[in-house]
Amino acid sequence: MITSRRSIKSPRSPRVTVPAPPVLQSGDRLTASEFLRRYDAMPEVKKAELINGTVYMASPVRAKQHGIPDNMIQGWLFQYTAYTPGTKAAANSTVRFDAENVPQPDALLMIESGGQASIGKDGYIHGAPELVVEVAASSASLDLNDKLAAYRRAGVQEYIVWRPEENACDWFILEDERFIPLKPDAQGCLKSRAFPGLILDVKALLEQDAPKLLTRLSKQLGKPAHRAFVTALKKR
Repeated sequence: MITSRRSIKSPRSPRVTVPAPPVLQSGDRLTASEFLRRYDAMPEVKKAELINGTVYMASPVRAKQHGIPDNMIQGWLFQYTAYTPGTKAAANSTVRFDAENVPQPDALLMIESGGQASIGKDGYIHGAPELVVEVAASSASLDLNDKLAAYRRAGVQEYIVWRPEENACDWFILEDERFIPLKPDAQGCLKSRAFPGLILDVKALLEQDAPKLLTRLSKQLGKPAHRAFVTALKKR
């Protein structure tokens, strides 16, 4: 493999040539540390993941199939965090699980203090966020198989997979070390167990009806269960 080379100063010699890390390629088998070393050296790459020790590089992002749906998810989670102090949402952020799994989910929601995950000194999220969301187009097979298994093993409590091309959305809940599909209520909505007040109007999501999606959520914010959750977060 051809690698670039760069020069650095040394106290013993004016210039020392150091080889740059090899470039990331889909299918590479790496440890988490080596994966991040190569990823950090490639700022032009916007998304790469390590799942079960294998590198996956993202395909080009299409607006209709991914970009627009992704934006809706970010807005939905942002509204929840805006009214739920003590929670934090992040978009397309690298998460370190273990030596073989470093995913970069489309969206995540975590408890800031005393939760399962935290932001390390390196700027990465360490541990399993309570909620992870993937907008799956070309990545649907990965998101519903190897990545689902990796999230389950890491202890992610809730996992949402929205597949715009298939007009489908699944919300999985971790129970007894298995992901169980969450069932909608009588109004066709899915409700988080880890985050009281977080509700997903599935029909509005699939129709990409943002006003209806956010209106449904706002009606849950401030209700007793949500208020009690916010109070509990403040005590942490």
